[in-house]
Amino acid sequence: MQGAGLLFFAFAGYARIATLGEEVRDPARTIPRAVGIALGITLAVYTLVAVAALRTLQPELLATSRAPLADVVRQAGFGWLVPVVGAGAAVAALGALLALLLGVSRTVLAMARERDLPGVLAAVDPVRQVPRRAELAVGGAVIVLLLVADLREAIGFSSFGVLVYYAVANACAFTLGRDEGAPPRAVPVLGLALCLVLAATLPMASVVAGLAVFAAGLAIYAVRRARAG
Repeated sequence: MQGAGLLFFAFAGYARIATLGEEVRDPARTIPRAVGIALGITLAVYTLVAVAALRTLQPELLATSRAPLADVVRQAGFGWLVPVVGAGAAVAALGALLALLLGVSRTVLAMARERDLPGVLAAVDPVRQVPRRAELAVGGAVIVLLLVADLREAIGFSSFGVLVYYAVANACAFTLGRDEGAPPRAVPVLGLALCLVLAATLPMASVVAGLAVFAAGLAIYAVRRARAG
C-alpha cells in the first residue's frame, strides 16, 4: 500500500496538462486527449523499465540498489553505458522539472487571482502571455527545496499532497450534473476512499508534514474569511 501511494509521485505530472486550459486551442477537446496520451505513454515506458530492471537484477538486489538503472546495465554486461544512463536520467529529470514548473506556476497564477496567494503573482507577461512572476517564484521554491530538504522525504510529502488533492477532485465530482459528464456515483466514492487510504499509509513523517501544511493553510484561510466577514 505504501509503495502504491509513493507511485502517485511518478504519475503526478500528467494532471498538470489540465492547468494549461487558457493557453491551448479548443481545450475541451485537446486537454482530455493530451491527458490520455500522456498517461498511456508514461505507463508503457514505466512498465518496460520495471520489467527490465526486475528481470536483470531480481527483486532482492533491486530493492537495495541506490542506482537501479546503472546497476541494470552494469549487470547486463554493458558497463560502458553507465555514463549514458546517468546523462539520460539527468535529462529526464530536467524534462520532468520543466513540465512541473509549467503546471505548478499556472496553479500559482490561479491562486493569486483568487487572492489565496499574493496578487503580485497574478501578473501575465504582456508579450509572451505567460505568468513569468509565478514561474520565477515556483523555480525559486524548487531551488530552496533542493538545498535544504531530503529528496526522499520530499517525494513522500509530494505523494501525500497529490493523493489529498485527488481525493478533493473525487469529492468535487459529486457536484457535477449529467450535462457536465458526471461519472457514476460509485466512481468518485471509490476514488475518494482509496486516495485517503493510500495517503494514510505513506511514511509517517510525510503524513505529519502534509497534515501540518494543510492545517496551516486552513488556519490562514479561516483568518482571511473572518476578516472579510
